[in-house]
Amino acid sequence: MPDSIRIGDYVRSPAASGLDATGYAKISEFELSDFLTRWDALHDDALQVLPERIHPTAQIHPTAIIGEDVIIGPGVRVHEFSTVRKRSVLAAGVSVGFGCEVTHSFVGENTVLGHQVGIGHSIIGADAHLSANLVIAAISLWNYDMRVPVKEIVLHGPSDEPAYRCTTSQFGGLIGDHVQTGSMITLGPGIAVGRHSTIAASVCLGSSIVPAASVVRSSSPDVIIEPRRI
Repeated sequence: MPDSIRIGDYVRSPAASGLDATGYAKISEFELSDFLTRWDALHDDALQVLPERIHPTAQIHPTAIIGEDVIIGPGVRVHEFSTVRKRSVLAAGVSVGFGCEVTHSFVGENTVLGHQVGIGHSIIGADAHLSANLVIAAISLWNYDMRVPVKEIVLHGPSDEPAYRCTTSQFGGLIGDHVQTGSMITLGPGIAVGRHSTIAASVCLGSSIVPAASVVRSSSPDVIIEPRRI
């Protein structure tokens, strides 16, 4: 298990989202746990310097709910009955499908969230495609009271190496650029998926690091990770 996880090894910084004057413009330069610790302050600073919180070219359906602290970039589309809230960022060209919930997450440029996708406290890369009925959970089931989470999220490797500590009790996942998923998937809390990986339908996986260009598929009762053939 690495002592450090660099966001830039998974996710590139936004280039066309109007975030140049904010910390999000350099998100790829952060170490993961450092970013998670500073995230709230970084977002609040971004709200102070951005001339407009929601870009005028964004298309938001009247039934969608957008939080007052959400940043939405140019060309974004948010479809019916979706909710985007709690310091989330939708970078340029993002599409949020019907009935989604995005909570305290960064979604990279041109990424597509299919219908009924729920992501919390996560960093999603550019040009990813997350299909319908996918959930990225952010809170450990093993908290005594899940309304007040205290159990730190960690990433476990395949061996007996020490776990990577995320320094927070709320973290869903770091999903790399160009990741594709099937439907009916549950990820997290605490997962890192490398660029150009594919996650097949019905996978349930958390607390893991998936190498770049992998295929993740479920073969009950095991989850199998193997190189992706492109």
